[in-house]
Amino acid sequence: MTIQETLEESIKRSEKGHYVLRLFVAGVTPKSLKAIKNVKKLLDDYCQDCELEIIDIYQNPIIAKDGHIIAAPTLIKDFPLPVKKFIGDMSDVNKLILGLDLKSKE
Repeated sequence: MTIQETLEESIKRSEKGHYVLRLFVAGVTPKSLKAIKNVKKLLDDYCQDCELEIIDIYQNPIIAKDGHIIAAPTLIKDFPLPVKKFIGDMSDVNKLILGLDLKSKE
């Protein structure tokens, strides 16, 4: 894919409200499960077009190292730019809505 094609694809995604998110968790712990539940509910309520990848840093430590993950759970918004990171159990919905620039589906 050329740079021009990549740019055009990015513009199409941003016009549709497409989001690319990665949630880093540390195993199957109550805090990890709460973060997963909170992010999925937030996306159900506010994001029509979203890719969410959930990564267990215990099973994929190299990905966590490459992504400079220093705490878990960590949610990273890769697209649309700018890249943003959120750390914690993702229970502060208002902070996530503002930080991700989400709008209600309604």
